Amino acid sequence: MGKTILLCSATLVSALIFSSPALAENKEAELFGQLPQVEQMSLSPDGKKIGMITPQDGRSVLVVVDTETGGDLKNILASPSRSERLTSCGWATNTRLVCDMSIVTVAMGMRLGFSRPLAVNFDGTKFAQLMPATTTSSLYLAQFGGRLIDWNVPGKPGHILMTRNFVPETTTGTLVKRSGEGLGVEDIDVTSGSRRTIEPPRKTASSYISDGQGNVRIMGLDKASDTGMLAGRSHYFYRTSNNRDWQPLSEAQEVDNKTVGFVPEAVDAAKNVVYGFDTDKDGLAKLYSVSLDGSQKRDVVVSRSGVDVDELIRFGRTGRVIGASYATDRRTVQYFDENLEELGAALSKVLPGNPSISFIDASADENAIILLASSDTSPGTFYLYDKTTHKLGEILRYRPSLFNVKLSEMKPVTFAAADGTMIPAYLTLPPGSSGKGLPAIVMPHGGPSSRDEWGFDWLVQFFAARGYAVLQPNYRGSSGYGAGWYQHNGFKSWKSAIGDVDDAGRWLVKQGIASPDKLAIVGWSYGGYAALQSQVIDPDLFKAVVAIAPVTDLDALREESRAFTNFNLVDQIIGQGTHVESGSPARHAANFHSPVLLFHGDQDQNVSVSESRLMKRRLESAGKSVQYVEFAGLAHQLYDTTARVRMLSMSDAFLRSTLGIK
Repeated sequence: MGKTILLCSATLVSALIFSSPALAENKEAELFGQLPQVEQMSLSPDGKKIGMITPQDGRSVLVVVDTETGGDLKNILASPSRSERLTSCGWATNTRLVCDMSIVTVAMGMRLGFSRPLAVNFDGTKFAQLMPATTTSSLYLAQFGGRLIDWNVPGKPGHILMTRNFVPETTTGTLVKRSGEGLGVEDIDVTSGSRRTIEPPRKTASSYISDGQGNVRIMGLDKASDTGMLAGRSHYFYRTSNNRDWQPLSEAQEVDNKTVGFVPEAVDAAKNVVYGFDTDKDGLAKLYSVSLDGSQKRDVVVSRSGVDVDELIRFGRTGRVIGASYATDRRTVQYFDENLEELGAALSKVLPGNPSISFIDASADENAIILLASSDTSPGTFYLYDKTTHKLGEILRYRPSLFNVKLSEMKPVTFAAADGTMIPAYLTLPPGSSGKGLPAIVMPHGGPSSRDEWGFDWLVQFFAARGYAVLQPNYRGSSGYGAGWYQHNGFKSWKSAIGDVDDAGRWLVKQGIASPDKLAIVGWSYGGYAALQSQVIDPDLFKAVVAIAPVTDLDALREESRAFTNFNLVDQIIGQGTHVESGSPARHAANFHSPVLLFHGDQDQNVSVSESRLMKRRLESAGKSVQYVEFAGLAHQLYDTTARVRMLSMSDAFLRSTLGIK
């Protein structure tokens, strides 16, 4: 990795150059398969240093750069292996960072995820774990190390508030040495490591929310069954500003993987309110504020006809709420901060391509701001903006390998499903294409409680660059369009979801965009499930199937959660009935007419690798054409350049061979 950051004409410019993977079969696979050069970015309180998590040789590495002098990037902290990743790093002080490390390991015969909070100086010295070590006296192993809920404890620089899972300890026999158990909150000095419990552990506690001023104002308790299984029902409590007693705030219930009831997200100390989401009588999510003065006065803050308001925008070291957003054809932010709204609009006008502006982080006084400018045809560029001098400096490009590559516009379209329902989708055509008679791909999204949105998509852009038209349907079962569109989720209501996906392919042919003998389907996760299940319903529609990390059997997916506390919730999402058998593609391999290509990582915690192995065996037993590629050491997202290059290259070769594309 090159380590050059140049300060040029008062503009911060970077060149992070990563070693190339093994030679790809086509240049587009090598370009689009490259991982982004930065995974997360943060700014020190004084605005003079930037911390970045970058991928290097299969590991995640924290690097730091000085915004005033530029110079070499310095590797500060690295994950020990590919199964361990730095997921976030932020500045507790001008010299010390707090990071979170995720770990996947096999314990008790199961693949388990763990997280651990860490602290380190900006120069790599004084590394320390912020979670007390598990001892031989501990009754069990704490899986999650806690979540940072407040960077700002007034009058106590270098102190943070962090949740902690307390584990009881024993001495001998049944005598209890430490009986506290459950989630609590600690005030931690990140320099000395000293810690003080400010919220005692509660066995059913699931969350705490601070006000950005060092005060815990919201607590969530989860109802659990007698066996310890989560029931999907949460009770939330709040405190007034002058009383530490907890008062009831709201209840929320998870039904079919969709939450009903007010869920608090963030506290505004100045307004003395809590912001959160709830659904209205029409099943659409809105942003509400609830007063924390004891009156519990509730107001609608942001709503949008036809779609869910589903994202709260927070900013700066206190995590203050600056707006909320929703997605129609494109994501729209409704700002509460007029200055940031004006800044975002002005920057969008002056930067090439009129990109969307996202505010990433800021100095303590918010005079220095990191922002990301991106669009459907631009993966994004990070900038540093100085509000006092009005100077905008480029930090680095999100995907430098694509800087000079012509990308395709993503256009919102709608098509009619078989029952006449209009389905929203995004169509991406190859650069310079006539848009007629093309090889084409329907690409259903994962989830299913998710949706596709306008913006850069490396997988879509790869196939467009290789000459394919790509259609991404937001089928019924997608989130973002309210409860009526979501139905019972894409597993219980798979017939609607897969029907819409198939109708997307038929629309491509009817419009003359796709050549009927050159129509394929490619999907990841639930999208991979949809790709396989489409063969069960209409095996002659798609002539080739690529499924990445797919669900292949609904009962198998259920059983993967059997030993975990969320089993009851997964069981509810999948449900019982004839739809389980009919909706499991591995049980209907004999129906398949088209060749199948499968990919899966053997460390996948979202969907077990056993599901692709099962699909492969069933297709082979039925005498069907199937190829299977398994990636050792990789999880659900195949977050590895070499693996992604291989996956892209093989997918393209498979489609070209199967569809007869020269």
